[in-house]
Amino acid sequence: MLELYDQQIAFYLPYWNIPINWTIASTWIVMVVLMIVSWLATRHLKTGNKVSHWQTAMEVIVKGIYGQINEMTKTPMTYLPFIGTLFLFILMCNILTIIPEFKTPTASLSTTAALALMVLLGVPFFGIKNAGVKKYLKKYIEPSPAMLPFNILSELTSTGAMAVRLFGNVLSGVIIGSICLMLVPFILPLPMQVLGLFTGMIQAYIFAMLALMYVSSVHGDEEEAADAASDKKPANANETL
Repeated sequence: MLELYDQQIAFYLPYWNIPINWTIASTWIVMVVLMIVSWLATRHLKTGNKVSHWQTAMEVIVKGIYGQINEMTKTPMTYLPFIGTLFLFILMCNILTIIPEFKTPTASLSTTAALALMVLLGVPFFGIKNAGVKKYLKKYIEPSPAMLPFNILSELTSTGAMAVRLFGNVLSGVIIGSICLMLVPFILPLPMQVLGLFTGMIQAYIFAMLALMYVSSVHGDEEEAADAASDKKPANANETL
């Protein structure tokens, strides 16, 4: 399967004669589809009751992602562009598998590793953005400076595990679907496609939420103050009673 996605040539770039494998080609297809859908959804943005179906669908998706992020952090707008992009990319990769012969890029370890690398880079980016350099670096020596190498190793292995988990889930779905279609080609295609779309949504959701958990692991003073205030409210209410 790795040979199918990473070594099989899709086409050659004209003039340069550079080979493009199916992983890169299918990734470009997903990017183009996302850009077209985004353009259709935002070309005639309006307020009020009369809005296009594309804008309505976009608002539902954005509000859904925002709501999920808001349940895990006090500053959802900080993470919405990054987490939303990860979710929509993985989701579109799985949706396009309903097209015959489409090879989803998330079934390639190189793609999932690249997504995990983005999360790994996002951890210090959002950590420094939220808490500052000093406070972010302090987490690597907690609870004691002796934990520095272990905390760094934990950071690397957790993101690597995300890549392997997504790769394994998608690849196993592709293999199982292929086997079932070979066994019963005229009965199972539609149910398997529906099951594949459902599992694809779950995979996109899990990866996005894990990414959010990692990149929001270091909180800023504003978010910690909001957490402290929310913790005090129930206590004060009980005292009043």
